[in-house]
Amino acid sequence: MCDTLVALAAATARGGLLFAKNSDRERNESQFLEMTPAVRHSAGAVLQATYIAIPQAPATHACLLSRPFWTWGAEMGANEHGVVIGNEALHSIIPAQRRRALIGMDLVRLGLERGASAAEALAVIIELLERHGQGGDCGHLGRFYYHNGFIIADATEAYVLETVGRWWAVERVARTRAISNALSIGAGYDDISPALAAHAGAAGWTGPDGRFDVAGRLIDAGRDAVSFGRGRCARGNALLAAGDGRLTPAAMMAALRDHGEVAARDPAWTPAQTVGRTICMHAAEGARRSQTTGSMVSELRGGRFVHWLTATSAPCLSLFKPVLFETGLPPQGPRPGDKADAASLWWRHERIHRAALRDFAAWTQEIAPERDALEGRFIARLDAASRDDLAAAVALCWAEAAALEADWAARLAGRAPNPPTQGAFTRSWARLNHVAGVQRL
Repeated sequence: MCDTLVALAAATARGGLLFAKNSDRERNESQFLEMTPAVRHSAGAVLQATYIAIPQAPATHACLLSRPFWTWGAEMGANEHGVVIGNEALHSIIPAQRRRALIGMDLVRLGLERGASAAEALAVIIELLERHGQGGDCGHLGRFYYHNGFIIADATEAYVLETVGRWWAVERVARTRAISNALSIGAGYDDISPALAAHAGAAGWTGPDGRFDVAGRLIDAGRDAVSFGRGRCARGNALLAAGDGRLTPAAMMAALRDHGEVAARDPAWTPAQTVGRTICMHAAEGARRSQTTGSMVSELRGGRFVHWLTATSAPCLSLFKPVLFETGLPPQGPRPGDKADAASLWWRHERIHRAALRDFAAWTQEIAPERDALEGRFIARLDAASRDDLAAAVALCWAEAAALEADWAARLAGRAPNPPTQGAFTRSWARLNHVAGVQRL
């Protein structure tokens, strides 16, 4: 379960396109950042994606990727040309293919590697989808099969692409747009796959104008009731609309930290009280096994593309740190897996995250001013940095983030649960902590 948002330059305060995504995966499914170089490939080269091999492109672009540790593909990322892409799991009345093919995360990476603009990346994904299809298990410990939706953007434009099998529909973003785990393109699509158009006509779905409501015809309402995809999509669009014309990187970070209307009204809200799913996702007992395991905000303006990533879970308890292609990727420690590793940034933060759940409301109120103030200084520092000063500015941001997180860990150590409980929520976390070998702070 994920959420992706985009705002074109006209809707932002600083005149640059803004992109944001929360990647929601299973709670021990670590994610890491990787920067891959541009490469020219020999004729006839073959690429091994997560499950299948496909012909390699003659050349691929340099990419910044946020990847679940076990996949070839990525949940979200950017390339050297300022293209950004994020994907969403979608559920339809037409079951997702279980046979292995390309998965949505593969298509994210392939679009970034092969598209120098949003339009090119869109065409790449559509062509590969139609040729190879999508399918295979996308879960970590639990099996998970789904179709995919995407936001694909560059500094000047953005597209929503939603797919069911090899069918697809495209909507060009007019100003702002959010997507979640539900088909959302209605009859206002800008393009549609010929195969889907033919099926709709034969099935009698189309009106006098030859168009039809794609989401209305294809969405799985039962699955949507579980994922609350339409509700989260509506929440994301409402947050964007409320800030239209004034949206900033900080506003997009705040949107990714949103716990919904109930939490916004109740300072005592905790993840244990969540009935449905929220943009900032917290795992719990039962079917709600997903949590936000990585977050990204990109600002594309003035020829400078700044990507803000947590490289950690739970954005409400994390710090967004800058990454630029010009300065490379700061150290994160060893690549994480699904077992706790204190040398890894993702797992080091995970001890903070899981300790904070013991007294969530008090802890978030304590650290939110520190978190927001430090990120504000990061943004100001990057704004003021000359090209020659960028590397030092980025390194300082990451060092200060590490220092604040170390301070958080020290303050959390030994803090007793409030309220002290051994309910289903606590037990569900204890079980997964044991599986991963997470040591209590």
